[in-house]
Amino acid sequence: MDLQKLMDLPGALAAFTYTDKGDLQSHVLREGTEITAQMLDLLTRSCVANLAIASMEARGWEALTGQGGFQPLKGFSVVGLEWSVVVNGNAGVVVKNRDADYEAAFQALQAA
Repeated sequence: MDLQKLMDLPGALAAFTYTDKGDLQSHVLREGTEITAQMLDLLTRSCVANLAIASMEARGWEALTGQGGFQPLKGFSVVGLEWSVVVNGNAGVVVKNRDADYEAAFQALQAA
């Protein structure tokens, strides 16, 4: 995963990778950002938890409705007040909302 390439995305403040258990593996921070490695460590654990919950909901929705195509769930975004995170697989990027291109972020993460 080329984290520096993710940092070229519009509004990118941080890029990171993490293990299946949520341990932060690697990261790059934009100079001057308020985001810290400790914040990313908490975020990566939240990413694993959110993906597990979303996968459970997708499985339940498919079972309840008979509709398909919700699984496997690979990525998601969580939009905050000033920053958002876009995650796919075991990598993500934190973006500044006013500058973000969410579609470009998902595409970059998917291509990596």
